[in-house]
Amino acid sequence: MPFGLQPIHLAVIVLVALVIFGPKRLPQLGRWIGRTFTEFRKGAHEMTEGFKEETTKSASEGTPTAKSETASPGTSTPYPETAIGSYCTKCGASNPLDARFCNKCGAQLPV
Repeated sequence: MPFGLQPIHLAVIVLVALVIFGPKRLPQLGRWIGRTFTEFRKGAHEMTEGFKEETTKSASEGTPTAKSETASPGTSTPYPETAIGSYCTKCGASNPLDARFCNKCGAQLPV
């Protein structure tokens, strides 16, 4: 049984609910709980579908990744990708123009 409830426990819960709410009110309460669960499921499904739609839309547009050499307009990169003399001769990593050592491999950059 779910949550470790035995059939006798369920019978006691139903009996207490019947005493508290009465026989006329109990079906209304059951419908209200059913509608609540239905609305919750529908909302969760819509949220999941919206999330999937957004992720597939952004993936299909080809948004640049963090390692991409092309940046979107209006964003500034900390190290210019096209600067002359900013690449390491050992590993080829991009570095700032005023760097003395490579940020990736630690090799000394040519002056």
